[in-house]
Amino acid sequence: MNANKRNDWPSLLFIDPFGYKGIETKVLAEFLKNWGNEIFLFVNTKRIHPALENDKFEGLMYDLFPTTFQRIKLDRRYTSTVTERLNLIIEGLGKEYESILGGKLFYTAFKFQEEDSDATSHYILHLTKGARGYDLIKTIYNDFANVGTVFDGVNTYTFDAKSYGKEVNELFDFNSINIDNLKEELYKTYIGSKLTSFDLFESHHVKNTSAPYSRKHYTDALRRLVDENKLTAEFTDGRSHKVSVIISKDCKLNFI
Repeated sequence: MNANKRNDWPSLLFIDPFGYKGIETKVLAEFLKNWGNEIFLFVNTKRIHPALENDKFEGLMYDLFPTTFQRIKLDRRYTSTVTERLNLIIEGLGKEYESILGGKLFYTAFKFQEEDSDATSHYILHLTKGARGYDLIKTIYNDFANVGTVFDGVNTYTFDAKSYGKEVNELFDFNSINIDNLKEELYKTYIGSKLTSFDLFESHHVKNTSAPYSRKHYTDALRRLVDENKLTAEFTDGRSHKVSVIISKDCKLNFI
């Protein structure tokens, strides 16, 4: 760290513990305090989930959830579905880091399904203080996810190895549902406003962390609004564009 509190060596840390042993949230939070540092955390929810109710592992659970263990343990009992219980663990971890750091933290999970069933195997949780890192990881997650999910505050980007390389016909187009949901939210938020698509994205995606829409979701949602005559877009870079909207400082939006 230099005199200006700038980290000369920003680092990326990938933590793959044995189950949950070795995850000491307070120690890892110290690493995140340095500018530019980011963490990928392998979260074995299959082992953490039952350990929350086993007094034998209470010490390890306090390492994981140093300030909220008792609350998570209690909330887990009143959470109805397995998906909601697993999300409780992920959200709890993210909020632990945010609480310790005392500032804004972006955390986004990528879920892996079991190779022999549709049950959850584990999560990769990305933690960063930087909005740019948050933007990039959502783009990567969106590129690799191959299971349709609706971003409802519980579900997230999901990968199923059983479907890798195969064409999967789903009953519902979940990606289109996500785009429509974002489209409606953007229209309600910005109706009557004029701003660039870049400013809209930079402002909205960091506030809307409960639904981890990627840059592509925003682009597609804005284009649909143009198609529905709820939005006009004008490029100011003097170039010819084949699409109605891109995320750019040169793309001016007018919400009607």
